[in-house]
Amino acid sequence: MESLVFAMAIDPNWNQPSQADLGGGVVEESPAVLAAARGLLGRRLVGHGATLLITEVEAYNGPDDPASHAFTRTPRSAIMYGPPHRLYVYQIHTHHCANIVTSPEGQGSAVLLRAGIVVEGIEAARARRGDVADRLLARGPGNLARALGITKADLATDLLDGTGVHLLPGPGGIAADRIAAGPRVGVRMAADRPWRFWIDGEPSVSAYRRHPAA
Repeated sequence: MESLVFAMAIDPNWNQPSQADLGGGVVEESPAVLAAARGLLGRRLVGHGATLLITEVEAYNGPDDPASHAFTRTPRSAIMYGPPHRLYVYQIHTHHCANIVTSPEGQGSAVLLRAGIVVEGIEAARARRGDVADRLLARGPGNLARALGITKADLATDLLDGTGVHLLPGPGGIAADRIAAGPRVGVRMAADRPWRFWIDGEPSVSAYRRHPAA
């Protein structure tokens, strides 16, 4: 497989609505969070002593998405309502999950980081994850956060600040024909929306599992 050591530049329009050409002159406008999610693929995220290249994400569209924590605004989900480019970290059992707020203030959209390839600080990631294959170090949202040392102490971090946990700018990106899409993993509501995106053929991408009640 060709090397994935590249990143995508910060796009000032990533919060704007995206459009899909359906053929026959019909154009469908999709939630802006979908374009933001696709745009995060190939970006590098710097954690605590380790850096990864993002290979899999899921989009959540705030109050218009019953699978989103922001479907109902609560103290926990308030961070999702802005400002953008902030880190939303929540905990499930012993696992932390890292999300990037993408929408302007008041809209509540965010992207869950599901998987990545550790490209720097691999020893630090291994110390946190144990004796697993490199492709598994950050496979799955809980493992991704653990590999980077992300916890709730990082909640609300400004990811464009350039310090602490942050996104690195850089040239390039993922070509559209290399991005696959499908249903989100393990959600009970809106389970068939194809709002999960990943780099096709990348071995760090997690397996799809449907919620048994979906």
